[in-house]
Amino acid sequence: MPDLSEYRHLAKDMSVDAVALVPGPNFTRALGKPFMSHERPFVVVVPAEGTPAAIVPNLELGSWALVGFDGAVFDWRDQTGYDDAFSALAEHMPLTSLAVEGQVMRVFVSKAFTRALPDLRIVDAEREISGLRIIKTEDDIAALQTAIDISERALDRVIADVRVGQTEKQVEQALIQALFAEGAASLAFSPIVAAGDNSAQPHGTAREDYQIKPGDALLFDFGARKHGFAADITRTFFVEEASDEGRAVYDTVLRANLAGFEACRPGTTAHDIDDAVIGVLEASPYADRIRTKTGHGLGRDVHEAPYIMRGNDQKILPGMVWTNEPGLYDLDNFGVRIEDDVLVTEDGCRSLTRFPKDLTIIGR
Repeated sequence: MPDLSEYRHLAKDMSVDAVALVPGPNFTRALGKPFMSHERPFVVVVPAEGTPAAIVPNLELGSWALVGFDGAVFDWRDQTGYDDAFSALAEHMPLTSLAVEGQVMRVFVSKAFTRALPDLRIVDAEREISGLRIIKTEDDIAALQTAIDISERALDRVIADVRVGQTEKQVEQALIQALFAEGAASLAFSPIVAAGDNSAQPHGTAREDYQIKPGDALLFDFGARKHGFAADITRTFFVEEASDEGRAVYDTVLRANLAGFEACRPGTTAHDIDDAVIGVLEASPYADRIRTKTGHGLGRDVHEAPYIMRGNDQKILPGMVWTNEPGLYDLDNFGVRIEDDVLVTEDGCRSLTRFPKDLTIIGR
């Protein structure tokens, strides 16, 4: 039986009857096995007192048996629908309040709960539930490092073969192939490979019809997933040559990135780090090109707490991992972003990413 005691304690601390988990990072962490999120409700309910219960699609019962779950299981089939399973759960566990993952549980699942339990009070406990994994264990950090190492080896392979005339889509395909060749279990997210003016789109999409030109900025934002953890790395290169403006913008972003490391120490806040990083960009001639905050937490999710932004007074503590990714974006010209994955330590921080950050010319 998976150890669900921390969710039981959380329910008690929040004065709710139970905590509900649905497929996603917290579900996988709690049960030790990933399950898909799809149109079929799949829920584990951990009460403050008593034995957990689960609503499981019938077709998943074989996989569910591998979890070693000891509690009551209410399965259902597509042909008959899931309402009876929720009603059976309600009879077994007559809840009056339930803490859920507000960013993960979908509306139709919450409605199934309230149809079975009309007086149920649903509480958004996203911060509290996800907060249980905000401090990474040694195993978590090792898994993150493995994903990052895979990603960096893949990038090294790909940039060696970039040439003028290739399309963004061709480079993206080469990157994906390299990630799997280096050992990725899956992609952390759809990678961003963006050249020229497309590099100024913070979440640009690789184009099939744009051929890379001399002088283009070429931005890679990507990551491997391994052992359930995601890397998230950005590097920006210049192809064959870099203009004076390109060099100046790159230098500004790099100084902002380094300021993030200098500001990071236990007890400081996410606001303080973002203020130090964005302050460098604001003091430059390119302040009108600022479009994003400094970064976000990283782990089983690509974006999770802590969010490194002004106004967030959450304290930075040893074991947290966050992305340090300042950027400057001129929508009609080019963009530069440099992103590292940062582990907070007892006396400061260290970068889990080790790929060089000096301005690099490729494709020649």
